[in-house]
Amino acid sequence: MTDSSVREFKMPDVGEGLTEAEILKWYVQPGDTVTDGQIVCEVETAKAAVELPIPYDGVVRELHFPEGTTVDVGTSIIAVAVGGAADAAPAAPAAEAPAEAAPAEEAEEPKPAARQPVLVGYGVSTAATRRRPRKSAAAPAAPAAAAVQAELNGGAPVAPAAPAAPAAPAAPAAAPAPVTRERPLAKPPVRKLAKDLGVDLASVVPSGPDGIITREDVHAAAAPAAAPAPAAPAGPAPVPAAAPAPAAASVAEHGPARETRVPVKGVRKATAAAMVGSAFTAPHVTEFVTVDVTRTMKLVEELKQDKEFTGLRVNPLLLIAKALLVAIRRNPEVNASWDEAAQEIVVKHYVNLGIAAATPRGLIVPNIKDAHTRTLPELAGALGELVATAREGRTSPAAMQGGTVTITNVGVFGVDTGTPILNPGESAILAVGAIKLQPWVHKGKVKPRRVTTLALSFDHRLVDGELGSKVLADVAAVLEQPKRLLTWA
Repeated sequence: MTDSSVREFKMPDVGEGLTEAEILKWYVQPGDTVTDGQIVCEVETAKAAVELPIPYDGVVRELHFPEGTTVDVGTSIIAVAVGGAADAAPAAPAAEAPAEAAPAEEAEEPKPAARQPVLVGYGVSTAATRRRPRKSAAAPAAPAAAAVQAELNGGAPVAPAAPAAPAAPAAPAAAPAPVTRERPLAKPPVRKLAKDLGVDLASVVPSGPDGIITREDVHAAAAPAAAPAPAAPAGPAPVPAAAPAPAAASVAEHGPARETRVPVKGVRKATAAAMVGSAFTAPHVTEFVTVDVTRTMKLVEELKQDKEFTGLRVNPLLLIAKALLVAIRRNPEVNASWDEAAQEIVVKHYVNLGIAAATPRGLIVPNIKDAHTRTLPELAGALGELVATAREGRTSPAAMQGGTVTITNVGVFGVDTGTPILNPGESAILAVGAIKLQPWVHKGKVKPRRVTTLALSFDHRLVDGELGSKVLADVAAVLEQPKRLLTWA
């Protein structure tokens, strides 16, 4: 069998405009037989977790990336031998012992030209990344390649290392990365950081998945660079020994780890970018109202006993959603978006109602399509399905696109209210606070009543103060007197 019988399955764009995805779980291993349409892995994009099916039959030859690796769209993630199981046999030895055969295969220098066209220093094939290059002997053999490598590494401060003879014994311990890889693996931003700090990536010990160098690795390599400089002139060993002593004592005094760094990726990364873009693009205005929702809470209990809602989840959020839909019907101008390119306000005659959901992977906002056309039982069913799907981490990217307005229920955390940030492209977001029993003036007397605080944030380019106030007042009025659902509908 030739390599032409091996098919490379590339990371697809499972959403609109996504550029990368993280491999959460592999369902197959090298040597497994796969069929067209079989799920081979689960990946997390910036919007949701998605299962990927393989588009052909064959035998898995190689998994190019381990679980937990973030891979760019268009990069090959799995190789499948479509000819049969015979093609899968060479895969295991190639994956298990490339480091041993690598030194003898240095003559295969032209092989990098046949690799997949991926980003510089990221996502190269296993055979290429695990070849062990020679150190000093390889330099005269390929001076042009060395020059290019030095430039990609951001300028190598290797020249000062040559005259420093006393420091030579420490050099092998500080540069384990070149021993295992032909060239250091790092993303373009990390390479730029290394160049700015004057750090040779070949001397950096990688800590990222699959041996990828991270920004923290570059900073760590740059920090000790200042310490060895004064230590080098001091020939006697006692002088360097005295310097690390206070640092070791400090670590022992304050504990092994005082900080934990968590990589920002997937849903959380997308949410952060979206919130920053929204906060600094749309001028936010937030208004508040405190309302007696005692009658609404009584209606919730009555609906739970209604045969029309058998098997459906009935809670205050259902009636709050319906109240917002009624308010939008009475004030349709609030349901709009801003077209920056055309300098137009786009009024939408449909409502895709977003519901902010907290999941283990971060905050997501799926929406109920055409929520304005649904009856109360239909709305209850859609809400229940939306929440259940979000908790399972199975919300599709399509379910999170095209929203017009959003509800975020911060009350479930015991919070009274907040100033929510608009979901990008939407005109308004309603925050619902905790519903609490409080003293309230009712019919001229102070009585314990169920009370909550609503907060409505809106884009002041689209919605002026009067319109925003009307919408918020209408929502409050419906929740205070639920019979308005009939009179205003």
